[in-house]
Formats: sequence, structure tokens, C-alpha cells
Amino acid sequence: MKNILTLNSISKVINNVFDSSYNVSSDVENPIGIMLRSFKMQGYELNKNTIAIARAGAGVNNIPCDEYAKQGVVVFNTPGANANAVKELVIASLLLGSRKIVDAIKWVDTIKGQGEEVSKLVEKGKSQFVGGEILGKKLGVIGLGAIGANVANCALGLGMEVIGYDPFLSVNAALKLSRHVTVVKDLDEIFKTCDYITIHIPYIASSNKGFINAGNIRQMKDGVVIINCARGELVDNADIIKATESGKVARYIVDFPADELIGAKNVICIPHLGASTPEAEDNCAEMAAKELIDYIENGNITNSVNYPSCSMPRTTDVRLVILHKNISNILAQITGAVGKERINIENLSNQSKGDYAVTILDVEKEIPSSSLANISELEGVIKVRVIK
Repeated sequence: MKNILTLNSISKVINNVFDSSYNVSSDVENPIGIMLRSFKMQGYELNKNTIAIARAGAGVNNIPCDEYAKQGVVVFNTPGANANAVKELVIASLLLGSRKIVDAIKWVDTIKGQGEEVSKLVEKGKSQFVGGEILGKKLGVIGLGAIGANVANCALGLGMEVIGYDPFLSVNAALKLSRHVTVVKDLDEIFKTCDYITIHIPYIASSNKGFINAGNIRQMKDGVVIINCARGELVDNADIIKATESGKVARYIVDFPADELIGAKNVICIPHLGASTPEAEDNCAEMAAKELIDYIENGNITNSVNYPSCSMPRTTDVRLVILHKNISNILAQITGAVGKERINIENLSNQSKGDYAVTILDVEKEIPSSSLANISELEGVIKVRVIK
């Protein structure tokens, strides 16, 4: 029985993914894998038997991924599984940013109890909540991954002009993007020309904290609407508050409330509802469970945030999975150790990303424990697994 520990409430859809060889629970001991959503793992004591962690969601700020990479623990996430849910919230935010809907609803609450006068008060008071239409307006989408591309395509359908920016645009993402979306190479074009700007990039504390700040806000059109359903830290809160108070930014809609933002002029705080739909939770849970199973049973890695993607079909009954540092000559040493035992390697895959690499070997028969020990002791080797 393979134990899977859940550190948060996970959609019951996983019961249809894990078979009877798995025991999935919030109180199992010695788990081979862990599933979670928002549980903060910094300082969490990881069991020595744990080989993989799957986050049912895209963000992994709550997981010490680098620390776990050093321990040979593969961390997975589920990019794109919640894309539709977030896209829909962004589209709603476009309308909230243009039509003063939130202010209007709050005002209606103040005329409760006026009886037959309500309709007259509504006609008299509605003019203060006049807003514009998004039809024909220009939307800038920063980041064209699964969510950004969905937002861009949907906005086109609403009659907006859409330009996007993504220096790391993948082939798969580009294929999903409408040809009517104009992709630009210079962020300034978005800052200087767009009526609405929406952010869809990952937050990396060392490089893009305060990505939106006073410097680039000055470049923007007066009355711009900024939408942030990516991560709160991507926008400098002090700078955005000054911009909304002055009217430079007409509205800031953010899915990550902070104390200083709540109640600030022209700021709408949404309580992190981006992926909070049953459908998104099901999609994320199912994807995370399948990633765990494929790694546990086959050593295949898909959508890891701390190790490279590496997978291949099984061609033999014995598979060797080696996590190691991305250093020269290590692959030759690994295959050499297998060759010394006169064991044929039927298939091989080796992939690297940054400081880490993965090597998968399908071999014709079992490798003696002494040879496995020799491989484990090679400089740079972090973890060796045999899957039969």
C-alpha cells in the first residue's frame, strides 16, 4: 500500500484517480507522496520516505521548492487546470473596473427602507455611477500562459483590442492564442497605450516584486484600469494607492487583499476567488493526482517546478530513475556503472533544468545493490530509485 498524505482538503475526485493500491488520507504515516493546496510547508518536517509533493494549483510560494530539490523531492504543480476559473474572474474584473458596479450596489443598500421612494431615489442617484463600456477599448495582457491566453482570446470576443507581452511564450501557448492578438516585444507599448492592463506572470521575489510600480504607472494612460489576479506582491501597494487616489489609475482590482488596500479609494479587493470554483478544484486535484501516480509508478516527471520534465514509455520491467546535479560527465558515469554489470540499457532519457537533472534508464534486468550503491555515491547524485 502506497500512502498519500493530504495537507489540505482535496476534491473527492481523486478517489476516482488513485486505485486500491493507494491509501489517501490526512492522517497517514510515512507517505510516499503529499498533496496540498495552500498549506505552508516552510518549516514542515518532511518524512524521509516522501519522494514527491503535488500542489493542486499553480502557485508554489508555500513550498520550499529549492530545499526539496536538494533532498531529491520532486514538486509538481498544475498549470492551466484552473485557467478557465481565473479567466472568468478577470473578465468580471474588467466590468467591475469600468461600470462602478461595486459602488452602485453599496449605495443601493443605503436606500433600504425608503418604500415607494426607492424607484425615484434610484433614478435620481444612478448618474453618479455612470461608467464606460469595454467594447473597442485596448487591453494589455502581461503573460500569455494558460490563463493569459484565455483572457486575451475571450476579450477579443467581447470586442476589445488586445495586445500581449510574454518574452517566454512557448510554442504550445502560442498555438492556443488567437491570431488577432497582437504580441509585442516591448512592455512600454502596453504601459503607454492600453486602457486596461491585466497581469498573468508568476511571482518571483528576487526579480519581480513590485513589478507594477510608480515608474511604469507614470507611463500609463490617465484613467487606466489595472487587474491583478496573479499575485499581490507583483504590484507595489503604496504606489498603486497613490495612483488610485490621484485618479491616474481609475481602478485597481486585486484578488489578493492587503490591509492597506481594503477601503482604499478606487481599489476593489476580491478575497482570492480566482480558482475558487468546484470545477477548478476538481481539475487541479485530478491533474495533481495523475502527476504523482506517474512519478511514483513510472518515474515520469511532468509539470515539476524544481526538476526538469522527463518522461518516456516503459520498455522493460526494470526502470532506474536518478535525480542529480546538472554537472559534466555524470551521465557517462551512470551508464558506465550499469555497463560494468553487463546489463543492457534498452532506453534512456536525460533532461536538465538549471542546477538539476533527471536520468531515466530502462534496463533489461535488475541491477545488483552494490552497483546501485556505487551510483548513489557518485558526486552530484541526489536520489536513486528502482521501479519494478
